[in-house]
Amino acid sequence: MVKILISGMFGHMGRNVYDLAKDDPDIECAGGVDLREGDVDGVPVHAGFDGVKEKADVVIDFSSAANLDNVLHYAKKTGAGVVLATTGYTPAQIEEITQAAKHTAVFRTANLSIGINLLQKLVAEAAAFLGDAFDAEIIEKHHNLKKDAPSGTALMLADSINQACGNQKEYVYGREGIVGARKKQELGIHAVRGGTIVGEHEVMFAGEDEIITISHSARSKRVFAAGALRAAKFLKGKPAGLYDMKDVLSEN
Repeated sequence: MVKILISGMFGHMGRNVYDLAKDDPDIECAGGVDLREGDVDGVPVHAGFDGVKEKADVVIDFSSAANLDNVLHYAKKTGAGVVLATTGYTPAQIEEITQAAKHTAVFRTANLSIGINLLQKLVAEAAAFLGDAFDAEIIEKHHNLKKDAPSGTALMLADSINQACGNQKEYVYGREGIVGARKKQELGIHAVRGGTIVGEHEVMFAGEDEIITISHSARSKRVFAAGALRAAKFLKGKPAGLYDMKDVLSEN
């Protein structure tokens, strides 16, 4: 049994995690943290980590990047593992996460979907095979409330392509004006925002007279909640370190 604490309990993703956890015999939701106190089906929700009395094995954080210090402080203080399921971290915050992983088990990924992590593997293999003969472009689409652009997942995919190409790619975020002919080392990343799009990512490899497109579409945010619970189960009992979905998939 894995006891979890949900950070961002009253948010849309927090409720998705809780709803799936209720039906999972291997998960117990010990409590939650949000901007206001309350409860969900008798499970206490605290206005801050200082008020948490319940013991948890793993914290699942679906709040925001601004809450990182509070989440990591609680994890280091209690020894709980932490699943960081939000995006938009600054370089300084990423360094903070790396340092925290020396003291407790930290799981961080730009996307908790199994399908996206398979997509990451496929685009890396395609990039390595196609090389400079094909131009790579990434198009990501999200709902109109998403705050960061490009998405963390788009950057994760870009990094996979870049690494497969010897880290020679130059990221170009959209194009405007007279930009000239496309350079071979460009990797275009484009963000679309509108409506209630959950998340769509398309990687296009355009060559001479042919185009290869690899894409993933999330139809519900429940796929991310399911991934978070899978990560929490993986993290219980793990030693201090920085983990991601590749570790989860390898173990299974």
